[in-house]
Amino acid sequence: MSTPSHPSDAVPRISATIICKNEADHIEECLRSVAWCDEVIVVDSGSTDGTVEKAQRYATHVVHHPWEGFVAQKNFALDLATGEWIFCLDADERCTPELRDAIRREIATPTDAVGFEVRRHTFYLGRWINHGGWYPDRKLRVVRRTRGHWGGTDPHDRLGADGPVHRIEADLEHYTYHDFAEQLESVQQFSDVVSTEWLREGRRFSLALAILHPPVKFFECWLWKLGLLDGWPGFVIAATSAFYVLAKHVKLWERSRGARSLPPR
Repeated sequence: MSTPSHPSDAVPRISATIICKNEADHIEECLRSVAWCDEVIVVDSGSTDGTVEKAQRYATHVVHHPWEGFVAQKNFALDLATGEWIFCLDADERCTPELRDAIRREIATPTDAVGFEVRRHTFYLGRWINHGGWYPDRKLRVVRRTRGHWGGTDPHDRLGADGPVHRIEADLEHYTYHDFAEQLESVQQFSDVVSTEWLREGRRFSLALAILHPPVKFFECWLWKLGLLDGWPGFVIAATSAFYVLAKHVKLWERSRGARSLPPR
């Protein structure tokens, strides 16, 4: 007589993948939240703040890989995973118990889906942000192995799936910038990358776009997407989003003119 199988035997294996560098403040909570996964892979690109040592306490594999950009780094991590399903998340994100249960339930049920979108809920400036385009910030984060691939243009990476994608109505928590200064650092870094990419693609500076695009972005976040309902943090997000747009155009203008020169004496 055969031995009855345990209910968990029917659940496909799932791997979690995380890329990081100097994420000591976040990595432990992130990895604890995915401890239920069958395999947890961390790809580090040269941390010096103790991130690796903390990751080694929880992860199945901690791998060093030189930084090649967001898209390349995440695809490298994806290729290391061996589970039938792969859960991709960032070091500043955490899987809630509700999301854990929903993912387990979905992958254990016969489905035509090759991927699942989740709701990302961001905590910033002391509160959960519920509007302004920040929630529900649906992200494809769970994919069948060999059916998912990271694409997009750095730093705006995007996970894609080769087949039907369904939604999971549960939250992935996102603990973004520690403070406003860190958000401005991100604006500086990302606008550098995007403006350089624009120049490489042959995009030309447009004064009209540089003038019109930032205020349109502000009102999109503040009014159309109801950022005003998030109070002061909602205003900060809308204003910073507009400034990010402006920064990209200004830097494209600078790069289009070539190296900066000193004024004549």
